Amino acid sequence: MKKIALIPGTFDPVTVGHIELVKFASALFDEVVVCIGINPAKKHLFDEKTRMEMLEKAIAPYPNVRADFFHGMTADYAVAIGANYIVRGIRNETDAKYELEMADFNRNYRGIRTVLVPASTEIADISSTLVREKLALGQSVDDLIPKDVL
Repeated sequence: MKKIALIPGTFDPVTVGHIELVKFASALFDEVVVCIGINPAKKHLFDEKTRMEMLEKAIAPYPNVRADFFHGMTADYAVAIGANYIVRGIRNETDAKYELEMADFNRNYRGIRTVLVPASTEIADISSTLVREKLALGQSVDDLIPKDVL
């Protein structure tokens, strides 16, 4: 049976932390789908097309990884694409608490297991929010986002 993993997120924008997670998942699973969740109620810095272009550039080095969009619940999308697992990064206790609750929900709701991957200490403080804040202030984000995305 093919092991397929889903990495969901908004990727607004994609960060080096996201790519560390992609690298980990691509080594562990046969296929990885990195999906941009579409939520019209959320305000984003980058539009859907731009986020997809950045994501595709960032995941290009990983031949078993592809990008997609999804609407609705993550677990439903995972089932629709045949994913056995959802892969999520955790940076701190707050992330861990939230992700454990979501993992429990997804397992009970659709039988999808979640793999939680702690971020390395070098990138644990990096988030898309931090990147957006630095961009708004005109500060460099060179060390926060993949070089191909700059």
